[in-house]
Amino acid sequence: MPDNSENTSVETGNRVDLVIITGMSGAGRTEAMHTFEDLGYYCIDNLPPSLLLSLVGSRDIPGQGEGKPHLAVVCDARNRDYFTQLRSVLASLREQGIEYRIMFLDSSDEVLLARYKASRRRHPLCTDNKMTIAQGIDKERTLLNELKEMANLTIDTTGLKPIELREKIYALFSEKPPQDGLGVVVYSFGFKHGMAEDADIVIDVRFLPNPYYDPEMRYQTGLDEMVSDFVMGRPETKSFMEHWEALLSCIMPGYVAEGKQQLAIGVGCTGGQHRSVALAEATGAFLKSQGYRVHVSHRDLSLADTKRKEDSHVASV
Repeated sequence: MPDNSENTSVETGNRVDLVIITGMSGAGRTEAMHTFEDLGYYCIDNLPPSLLLSLVGSRDIPGQGEGKPHLAVVCDARNRDYFTQLRSVLASLREQGIEYRIMFLDSSDEVLLARYKASRRRHPLCTDNKMTIAQGIDKERTLLNELKEMANLTIDTTGLKPIELREKIYALFSEKPPQDGLGVVVYSFGFKHGMAEDADIVIDVRFLPNPYYDPEMRYQTGLDEMVSDFVMGRPETKSFMEHWEALLSCIMPGYVAEGKQQLAIGVGCTGGQHRSVALAEATGAFLKSQGYRVHVSHRDLSLADTKRKEDSHVASV
């Protein structure tokens, strides 16, 4: 009999070919599937057992050709025939040497009953109105008893919040650090061209000295070394970056813990040409050094005033 202790762990670096998600209705199967999707698994809900072998052998699975594809299938064994088919398919998988893990999600009857009453949803075994929710839970538990015994991993979600279930699954199945699950976009912008309406965090750096007023830098951008050195070398900027990085170090782990998948940070100055560009680059570099997936862009750089450079080029021609 497999070890189905909640403390069962997945070895570091082990690429799981197939994860079968099952368990009691209301115990968190949907949340688990969404978590596996965030981890990069190709997920299918309620796939008939007869199609499982075809799925595993398919060449059309995303990730095929990049190593073994990650698959997660939610199995909803609500009748004896379904379980019989599933057991036969699992035996075939073992014979073919195909790795799989069964994750069984469970919860106490009292909590399952409370969840169904709170959501006002009908239990899937109560469709004919011939049994109560409690009776449906009891019947489903009986149907799933053998499948639970087969599970490699059992997670009791009785006292877990959805975010805590996500954390457990990440800890067991993720091959990357938690912060890799958060995609960060850092972009510069100019307030005179409009607010950064799609940003989760907006930082205004117009308090810093503006290179625009230096004739040597007016027609350059924050990507040019002279402007970048001017902005980043100022005492005001050094003080700001110290506090800005401390703030990011404080809040970013919180976003990761809450399961946020996408974060946009807008760095704004007057025209989106000098200060915001240099500081967006510095912010992106800092977050990358902390292990986050970061993309840096400059919203209004195409509107930058580089007229003198163009005039100089024409004159030289």
